[in-house]
Amino acid sequence: MAERHASPELIPAIDLKDGRCVRLRQGRMDDATVFSDDPVAMALHWQQLGARRLHVVDLDGAFAGRPVNGGVISSICEALDIPVQIGGGIRDAATLQGYLDAGVRWGIIGTRAAREPAWAMELAQAYPGQVIVGIDARKGLVATEGWAAATELAAVDLARRFEGVGVAGIIYTDIDRDGMLSGINLDETVRLAEAIDLPVYASGGLASMADVERLAAAIGCCRGRLAGCISGRALYEGALDYRQASDLLARGVA
Repeated sequence: MAERHASPELIPAIDLKDGRCVRLRQGRMDDATVFSDDPVAMALHWQQLGARRLHVVDLDGAFAGRPVNGGVISSICEALDIPVQIGGGIRDAATLQGYLDAGVRWGIIGTRAAREPAWAMELAQAYPGQVIVGIDARKGLVATEGWAAATELAAVDLARRFEGVGVAGIIYTDIDRDGMLSGINLDETVRLAEAIDLPVYASGGLASMADVERLAAAIGCCRGRLAGCISGRALYEGALDYRQASDLLARGVA
């Protein structure tokens, strides 16, 4: 059964590239902004501001297909009291187990889940409540390989395959908006949340308190399935005040 939370969450993101905390624009590795050379200190910063969990992505791992920043991720887990979810390069059960052993609470699978949904379902059944499926899409179609490869698979069709198998939730990322501060794709996110019986977390493009207000207003329309959102660049560049935005989202009202 998918894990339920008392109220929607605003989840800070730490994306790791070459051991540093960065943000990409539209998933392009050659368009990265470095925000910190000390990801552990950044993780502690978000915990101190009241984050209930942390979203970490091994960007190098997403392209390599295996963990690359594992040492940094282990250090983050050791330093924090709040749970960590990790994505990027988890392509087999051994990698997921290694992360869980290092203190990660949830492993996020994307590329192989899109290519082999049956494998993803088996993994979720073997690790109930510890697997999150990341669905990264461009114009509603799934992308894989660190967003470098397009498919003809609709995001909603893929998400439906993971109901009732122990998946903890779906992270839906609109690639065209990710890191662009252009506003979340609320219509597609709500459509997904209304279509499936799993918690859905919005990701990509969150830009302002107006976005948070729109998201909060939509929460009640999705049978409680719209469980929150992940934010990176807006928090790092000061477009959002974490505490203010988190409080608004948790209330679930505009």
